[in-house]
Amino acid sequence: MARIGTRISFARDDEIYGQEEVADLIYQVVSGAVRTSRLMNDGRRQVGDFYYQGEVFGMEPGREHVFSAEALADTVVLVVKRSVGHEASGGMLEQLLGGAARRELERAHEHVLMLGRKTACEKVASLLMNIADRSHYECVELPMGRQDMADYLGLTIETVSRMLTQLQLNAVVEFAGLRSLQVKNRQALSLLTQ
Repeated sequence: MARIGTRISFARDDEIYGQEEVADLIYQVVSGAVRTSRLMNDGRRQVGDFYYQGEVFGMEPGREHVFSAEALADTVVLVVKRSVGHEASGGMLEQLLGGAARRELERAHEHVLMLGRKTACEKVASLLMNIADRSHYECVELPMGRQDMADYLGLTIETVSRMLTQLQLNAVVEFAGLRSLQVKNRQALSLLTQ
């Protein structure tokens, strides 16, 4: 995508695309982080997923985006028009998108299981483990706030805060600030995710 894509910068909370807009572009995060979400008619919000450096998003089975996408921080994305990308990449884009589609489906399955069957503590632990696994650093700066976590996990912000405090008191994770996460006991965190 770097060879055929166009770089576009977005400031924190800028909309990258809206729900129900035409889905004719494919996106890859160069730097920063992206949140996808859907607003319900009554104002409730469901966060679909979070995307980090190197990850592809915006792929849709239909013609329109089911979710909107917003920058969680100052973010740079590569944008490729679907029709141009297939022609110009010589098959490389198809391979990239195939891998991205498999990862997206795996994460969607995990999200459904988490929303339907896990306890509040297991949900929070699963999210933190997912973020830690996708990062290459020991200390991870969380791009999302507690409300984003709550809307992703199907919990209230108060419950998310209580679970984060519980995990910290049990020395499973440590927060050096509101958004600076360090996993202190990976085995204990992993056990909570199963």
